[in-house]
Amino acid sequence: MNRLGLESTSDRKVVHLMEKEHAMHVARPAALRDVEATGLSFPFLVELMLKIFFQGGQLRLWDIKERIKLPLAVIEPLIAFMRTERLCELQGHSVAEADIAYILTDLGRARAMDAFQKNQYAGPCPVTLDAYTAQVERQSVSNQHIGREAMQQAFSGVILADGLVDRVGPALNSARSIFIYGPSGSGKTYVAERMAQAMQGAVWVPYAFAVDSEVIQVFDPLVHKPIDTPADDVRSLDRRHTYDERWVKCARPVIITGGELTLSMLDLEFDPLSRFYSAPPQVKANNGLFIVDDLGRQRVAAKDLLNRWIIPMDRRVDYLALHNGKKFRVPFDVAQVFSTNLAPEELADDAFLRRLGYKIYVGATTPGKYRDLFQQACSRLGVAYSEDAFNYLLGDLHNRSGRPLYACYPYDLVSKVRDRSLYEGLLPELSQEMLEWAWLAYFGPIESAEESHHQGGLKS
Repeated sequence: MNRLGLESTSDRKVVHLMEKEHAMHVARPAALRDVEATGLSFPFLVELMLKIFFQGGQLRLWDIKERIKLPLAVIEPLIAFMRTERLCELQGHSVAEADIAYILTDLGRARAMDAFQKNQYAGPCPVTLDAYTAQVERQSVSNQHIGREAMQQAFSGVILADGLVDRVGPALNSARSIFIYGPSGSGKTYVAERMAQAMQGAVWVPYAFAVDSEVIQVFDPLVHKPIDTPADDVRSLDRRHTYDERWVKCARPVIITGGELTLSMLDLEFDPLSRFYSAPPQVKANNGLFIVDDLGRQRVAAKDLLNRWIIPMDRRVDYLALHNGKKFRVPFDVAQVFSTNLAPEELADDAFLRRLGYKIYVGATTPGKYRDLFQQACSRLGVAYSEDAFNYLLGDLHNRSGRPLYACYPYDLVSKVRDRSLYEGLLPELSQEMLEWAWLAYFGPIESAEESHHQGGLKS
């Protein structure tokens, strides 16, 4: 009996499913009751309505509701004000409320043009920074609890060193930064990507949030994957709302950056034409996983990049600045993963290394797992496996060159066997001759063991 008092595999599966169901349940943002509940100023909301009307032309109530993501309890007072100020007017007449249409007047179009001079954002109504911060805290990445079965499921079919998955699991549960290092080709990136599949639960992501009437877009369809929710029927104009539609229920986000990452990318991106902002990747990754792959190959020095995160990693907050110089604080709630072929002491000083929650080394694999990787690659690529050819590879080519058994080699070598077989119209299968040809095409001439060992180790 284990510490939970479970005796059977079925019992453990039940607990796993219960944990998964619990992780998927996140309190949805409460429905808005009135204009004041938005947390935004009345003039800001009116200007947003004007821009939406300007772009949409003649709009019915359910059109407005769908575009601005606000309930009628908020829209109707705004429409009433705009009609009183002769900014919009009824277009035609209809008994059915859903078919009542409105259109801007000449004065309304002029005011909309003035609003566009401030910024051209005309999408779903933003939430406040305070509301965003509170929601991120409620659904913190530290609240998820990933068990062994969830990790095994995420890494199903992956051939890794014994015990590696059991080191990664606790690291993810810590919600602290994780440093994965080892030689190039050992499978670090693959491990980091599979970690993303272990992330559990759903989170609510706002389309945007506002700071001093400046709009920062957060929701990114390339990052945030919506999860279906029982939404209100916008065409019915049902006034009974179950949640604030300015938020989208999504799977926990995962962002992977690589050599393209620069320091400027970690700041707000201001578009001088549209005059509103896009959130940086670490904000879009809030409540999820932020992977910095191949650390050390960025155009900025690795130490400068790491120093940028000392305060966020320590205090779980980040500081951003608007183009007018105003700074504000945002949550930094990510499980951050650094993947590199450089040793930790080569990248950062002790002050930074102390802030890294886990350091996980991924190195060469064993001959038995190397064989498993080869058989798996042959199966995936449709190449007939030969034990004699594999023994030649292991006992001759690897021994002569001194190259370690890195996880990337099997697929890369077998794919070259397949490529040549297709070119020559042959049945794809392993042979000594084919493997030696693939080896030369991949590595070049076989070097001495000493030269190869120097190239295969950690970079200096």
